[in-house]
Amino acid sequence: MSQRPTLHVTIVTAERTVYDGEAEMVNAPGSEGQLGILPRHAPLLTLLKVGELRVRHGGADEGFFIGGGFLEVNRNVVTVLADDAERASTIDESKAEEARRRAEAILAQRPEGMDEAAVAAELERAVGRLHVADLHRRRGGRAARPPSDQELGG
Repeated sequence: MSQRPTLHVTIVTAERTVYDGEAEMVNAPGSEGQLGILPRHAPLLTLLKVGELRVRHGGADEGFFIGGGFLEVNRNVVTVLADDAERASTIDESKAEEARRRAEAILAQRPEGMDEAAVAAELERAVGRLHVADLHRRRGGRAARPPSDQELGG
């Protein structure tokens, strides 16, 4: 019996490895549109934009929020060097909503010395997190929530 070929996928940020494992397919938010990557894909190096990256393994998809970065494909190895990344299942929607509100308020006030590009990027990441969390919930996943006092041992 022949085994189907897979890709080895690694998603990393400057702080940590978010995913490291095998996959049948990767769907990523490329700067020029969605990318579908299957085993034996041609070598590729591309920019990623803010959005959802999906990894299919064992017939099931797992979603990740990607806050931009780079994706490289070489010899059935997919490496994602993300500016920011997290599993869709762990996104704290209340924190993402608060970040969205905060960035929108700063942009509306336009305080002196504001780095407009940095605030706009923060807004884009917050909106992206909310979108990926919503997609995850619609696909049957549960939204992340802050731990209760009991879970924290209090």
